[in-house]
Amino acid sequence: MKKQFLLAFGFGAVLLATGCHVEIDTTGVELTGAWRGDVQFTSGAFAGFKDVKFLYVFNAGGTVTESSNYDASPPVEPAYGVWKKTGPRQYVARYEFFVDKAPASFDEIAKGGGWPPDGHGVVTEKIRLAADGNAFESQIKYELFDAQGKPVAGGGEGTELAERIKY
Repeated sequence: MKKQFLLAFGFGAVLLATGCHVEIDTTGVELTGAWRGDVQFTSGAFAGFKDVKFLYVFNAGGTVTESSNYDASPPVEPAYGVWKKTGPRQYVARYEFFVDKAPASFDEIAKGGGWPPDGHGVVTEKIRLAADGNAFESQIKYELFDAQGKPVAGGGEGTELAERIKY
């Protein structure tokens, strides 16, 4: 009985020790992983911003989450969407984010009015992965829609250079 306990304990300890550490190997995973990109919009409402950064996670199941360094101006949640491979080192991603309406005055915020919903945006990216799999460049198109889903002015285009985030 003592031998069985020691064997079970030893096996459990080995399993626990090896199960607590995960090596992330990006070899051959292509777009899947975490990325940081520098974006330059060339037209639309964001064309005047020269320091836009995007953070992404492209999941193996074909979903993507994106956030930018301007998500707090005004408050905007991260964007969520999907991506797929379209050819060798070629991908397309489509993700959406909500747009908030700016309060007319600070009094609205103080009274609990906050930043009410005011529509959404849709971003489409055509991505070309570098041969080494550690960088990509993309062409970005974004469209803006009001709370009723009708297109509004401000959409535009841009480019991006991104690098894989790694240890």
